[in-house]
Amino acid sequence: MGDRQLFHLAIPITDPALAKQFYADALGCAVGRENSGAVIFNFFDHQLVAHVTDEPISPQKGIYPRHFGMTFLDEQDWQTVLDRAKKHQLTFRDRPRLRFPGKLTEHRTFFLEDPFFNLLEFKWYRHPEAIFGGQEITEIGDRPETH
Repeated sequence: MGDRQLFHLAIPITDPALAKQFYADALGCAVGRENSGAVIFNFFDHQLVAHVTDEPISPQKGIYPRHFGMTFLDEQDWQTVLDRAKKHQLTFRDRPRLRFPGKLTEHRTFFLEDPFFNLLEFKWYRHPEAIFGGQEITEIGDRPETH
C-alpha cells in the first residue's frame, strides 16, 4: 500500500441542510459533492458521507458501542475542536475530561452527538505510542471488561 490512505465512513442523516450546519458550519468540515440524497464532508482529511434515510433514526442509550471521531496527534487541534463545539453550542454526550491519568493510555476526550444521533469522539493521547500500542493494557473506554 501507499504511504497515505483515507478513511471512509457513511452515516445516516435525515436533513442535508442540518447536516451541513453541524459538520461544515460548526465543526469546520469542507463540503464536497452533494445531491438531495447525500453530502460528502472532508472530516479532518477523511471522507465522511452523510446519506439521507427515510428510516427512523433513534439515539443510543450510551456512548458505546457505536461512535466515530478523530484522534489528534496535536493537543492544540483537540482544543480547537472543543472550542468550536462550545462556541456553536453543540450537544455534548460526554463532557471533556481526562481519562486514565498518569498511565500510558492517558488521554483527553469528549463526545458530541450530531442532530441525527450519530456520536463522535474527539481525543488526544499524551503518549502517542498508546494509540496502537500498549497491548498489555486491557483498559479500553469506560466499560468494564467482558469475557
